[in-house]
Amino acid sequence: MTRTSHLTIDLPDADATRALGRALADLLRAGDLVMLTGDLGAGKTTLTQGIGAGLDVRGQVASPTFVIARVHPPLGDGPALVHVDAYRLGSLDEVDALDLDASLDESVTVVEWGRGLVESIARDRLELTLSRPRGAAGATQDELAAILDDAESGTRRLTVEGFGERWAGLELPGAIDADDAAQDPAAPTDRHESVG
Repeated sequence: MTRTSHLTIDLPDADATRALGRALADLLRAGDLVMLTGDLGAGKTTLTQGIGAGLDVRGQVASPTFVIARVHPPLGDGPALVHVDAYRLGSLDEVDALDLDASLDESVTVVEWGRGLVESIARDRLELTLSRPRGAAGATQDELAAILDDAESGTRRLTVEGFGERWAGLELPGAIDADDAAQDPAAPTDRHESVG
């Protein structure tokens, strides 16, 4: 599938991350697949909380690590949110056992840790990668505990890649086109614009 959009956004804290999730929810519709990648504590669930708030779904959006998938029904006329944590899934067979494609047409499906596992379930998709300078890659147990305790603060960089015609020309508040910025050395590399 061809990448049709490529954006980056700097999010100064968890509130901005949730606000971006709400803005993204305004663009999402039933049948959309959103894949989230990033280190532990980077903000994947925080962004999903914003999406859930924007979609106006029932229930607290929390990491579904132990249940693997959680369905949040809509409170109004919008689509349900299916929130999946694929961290403990190791194969396409395990993903197939979740039967995600059965609910895909009626829901917005957000999959954390889904890279390399769920791309085939939707023709068009968004791949969001969150990075955080104080992310958990290579962290000791004490450093990891501090990162998780401080999950509400710290700038995150969100890279948004849209695949398929559905996401051609995607625009989000505070975003810059990553491909244009890479080609223009005079373009700003940091954009600390609050979203919300």
